[in-house]
Amino acid sequence: MSQDIINEVYFLGSSVLMGIVITFIYDFILVGRQVIKHSLFFISLEDFVFWVACALAVFYMLYKENNGVLRWIAVFGAAVGMLLYKKIIGNRFVRILSVILLKEIHILRKIAGILFWPVRWALKKAGTCFRFFYRKEKRLRAYTKKKLTGMRKVLRIVLHKH
Repeated sequence: MSQDIINEVYFLGSSVLMGIVITFIYDFILVGRQVIKHSLFFISLEDFVFWVACALAVFYMLYKENNGVLRWIAVFGAAVGMLLYKKIIGNRFVRILSVILLKEIHILRKIAGILFWPVRWALKKAGTCFRFFYRKEKRLRAYTKKKLTGMRKVLRIVLHKH
């Protein structure tokens, strides 16, 4: 085969691989969205950053492989790579990885709950003690205010008489 044909096949292969890599990375973003719930703003921000990074990566590949010229074979190759990945691996990968991560997070939360149980217990007891002393202080403050108000009234009466 001629070197030109070999270069074209290599370029098509690079395009297909770029489509696979782009879809694979986006699947990690989808997994992250299933594990940690996102607001619409953060979903939009993630997508914007992702697609800007993809555009830069595709431009770099086109620049290196094809001197920056956009050709339909590159778009076709990337689309084929994305479709192949999605049909063969895609949805199962996102589902399985999401379930695994959610189970790991659940297990880690259980372990943290067990490890921090003494701390939670101590904080709960300290809160109970704090509430007890706060109520006593509040009653003492009200009692003191009442007595001082009474003394002030008596003092005012005594001072006005003289």
